[in-house]
Amino acid sequence: MENNYLQKADEKHLWHPYTQHKTAQPHIAITKGKGTLLWDENGKEYIDAIASWWVNPYGHSNTHIADAIYRQLTTLEHVLFGGFTHEPAIVLAEKLMKLLPDNQQKIFFSDNGSTAVEVAIKVALQFYYNKGEKRTKIIAFENAFHGDTFAAMAASGISFFTEAFQGAMIHVERIPVPTAGNEDRCFEAISKLIATKEFAGFIFEPLVQGAAGMVMYAPEQLDRLIKLCKENGVFTIADEVMTGFGKTGKNFACDYLQQQPDMMCLSKALTGGTIPMALTTFTAALFDGFYDEDVNKALFHGHTFTANPTGCAAALAGLELLESEAVKSGIKRINEQHLSFQKRIENHPRVKTTRILGVIFALEFIRDDADSYYGDFRNKLYAFFIEKGVIMRPVGNIVYILPPYVISAEELEKVYEIIAEALDKF
Repeated sequence: MENNYLQKADEKHLWHPYTQHKTAQPHIAITKGKGTLLWDENGKEYIDAIASWWVNPYGHSNTHIADAIYRQLTTLEHVLFGGFTHEPAIVLAEKLMKLLPDNQQKIFFSDNGSTAVEVAIKVALQFYYNKGEKRTKIIAFENAFHGDTFAAMAASGISFFTEAFQGAMIHVERIPVPTAGNEDRCFEAISKLIATKEFAGFIFEPLVQGAAGMVMYAPEQLDRLIKLCKENGVFTIADEVMTGFGKTGKNFACDYLQQQPDMMCLSKALTGGTIPMALTTFTAALFDGFYDEDVNKALFHGHTFTANPTGCAAALAGLELLESEAVKSGIKRINEQHLSFQKRIENHPRVKTTRILGVIFALEFIRDDADSYYGDFRNKLYAFFIEKGVIMRPVGNIVYILPPYVISAEELEKVYEIIAEALDKF
């Protein structure tokens, strides 16, 4: 087979996400993955330093998850969830209830992070509609990213993702992120909005805004905001699609909080990067807002593959790995290596800031000129990392690492060395 055969074949029919195909480089065809490593069709090896958009915490081609999927596929691959149920969904729900905050009591399955958010926002809005109370607006952080379906997109604050659809989305008001120095400005902004009694919910990425460049803020500030919302009947929605399942050093970012959200959105690492699946969790009070003799007060939302048994089996296998000593020690080691690298690099003349939480490491390059999210500087960095055999997707001038928990110390050190080389080069 000729070199780059798959890459050339790809161009005939495939439309890729977040891609301007007229200017984009050809897409690299990956043929194999194992652990932290991926190989392309020409045999080149890459370290997957971002766990393929944060979904593969236990490594590629994980046999523990693969075996669970095989067993389920040969027993019951799928059955509709409308009017039916099955053991994998029930066992998964029971398992999650032991890990989630105590106030979470109900689970609604869907297909991906965007739809998990979509369900949460619909529930917040319909809860008040069912009561005959008009609350039709949502509060979100500036520069948030919650997904690409319409309600999730409306709650996102990265404008070039959404500007083509202005006027076609639900009403969302944005407040500053409570980063250091912005705490009071954030609290004052949300207080003014809540006082209008027009808002049904407040959605946030707890402690880390992923697509904004791993922007981090303190749990104490989020506690303050959640408490205010609870006191005023505004439902709180924790979008843990990125942060969930160990990324922050705890099972969920919400585990750092004293106050707990009314809803949580989970996906990405839920099935260990194998089968698309998501879920939204709720308090009993939210569920009770739909529990009525009137059929019109039901939540009329569903997906063909809701609670897919094979996906549930993958998720259960992933939770077993999450609770294993090997994974816990891997998370701890990665965090310690990040902290050591931070000390080595933080005084480099090209480093503006560094930040770490759990296995997440972010570094911001000092730039003399402004550069866009997908600008020239970002693209040069991305191409450099790919050339060096490391998969990272810089956000503007911010480089981040969010590796599989199985990455070896040597592999992680290679990623650091290439970041250091990029600092000297660019």
